[in-house]
Amino acid sequence: MTSATLTAKEHTQSGISILGIGKRKLTSQGKMGFLFSLPALIYMLVFVGYPTLSNLILSLKNVNVYNFSKPGMQEFVGLSNYVELFTDANSVMSKAIVNTLIFTVASIFFQFIIGFVLALLFSKKFPGSSFFRGATMISWLLPVTVAGLLFKFIFATSGGIANQMLMSMHLIDSPVDWLLKGNTAMVAIVVANIWIGIPFNMMLLLTGLTTVPADIYESARIDGANKIQTLFRITIPVIKPAIMSVLTLGFVYTFKVFDLVWVMTKGGPINATELASTYAYKLSFEQFEFSKGAASANILFLILFVVGMFYIKLINSEEEVM
Repeated sequence: MTSATLTAKEHTQSGISILGIGKRKLTSQGKMGFLFSLPALIYMLVFVGYPTLSNLILSLKNVNVYNFSKPGMQEFVGLSNYVELFTDANSVMSKAIVNTLIFTVASIFFQFIIGFVLALLFSKKFPGSSFFRGATMISWLLPVTVAGLLFKFIFATSGGIANQMLMSMHLIDSPVDWLLKGNTAMVAIVVANIWIGIPFNMMLLLTGLTTVPADIYESARIDGANKIQTLFRITIPVIKPAIMSVLTLGFVYTFKVFDLVWVMTKGGPINATELASTYAYKLSFEQFEFSKGAASANILFLILFVVGMFYIKLINSEEEVM
């Protein structure tokens, strides 16, 4: 056997041994990574997976206050609860979903517009910018129940700040029953939710604005671009991932709002502000129709799950483009 053949054979064997070591190291690293992620996996299975599965099983049975503690009497009814939610004359599930969509879209639209304007404002350096930026976070830091009580007093018929201001500006002649009429009650809870959500939109968009290189703006200024052209042709396209994140997360957070509406109107008057979340609560803990309440919650979960999948797909497509 020639020396060249021996040398080639030695190189081959050494390469095989290196690959073997690499595989062992990769396997070892994989095991270590699994061990590190195991606590999170256990947490998700116990506190997310098990309740979700239990809620799904509950929605397929007929469980109410009479047989709640008697598993043997809980009849399996399949999808009957879901069908009844949309066909029963006493059910307001369809109206609750429509109200939820109106509430969500109206809130997100104004939250995003105002939050984007504030983000553009606070991206500039001026005296007191840090103070005012921190002050705008108060509405986000307040507990939602406190904010709900605050706006309940603001929109009160007698002595409410909203009525006093509008009457002093001669926009109305007599106090408006904001929380006692369907259309105005929806306006009231939307305004309250907008006030709460503006800082969330502002901070995420402000973070996105910090990623825009300053030299791009300088080049656009040299080329003669005005502020409107710079906004629509540079700023918005560059922070598009941040905008999509804000809109998607805002939809998820707003669609499942419960405490604000419950404190202000409890879904009234006459189901005018009934949302999917408040209706699921009423079915389970006021009417004690636990299976229908679980079915209503699962419908809410399904809608948010679809939105979440859309968000993940969007993020993955953006990463592939980059």
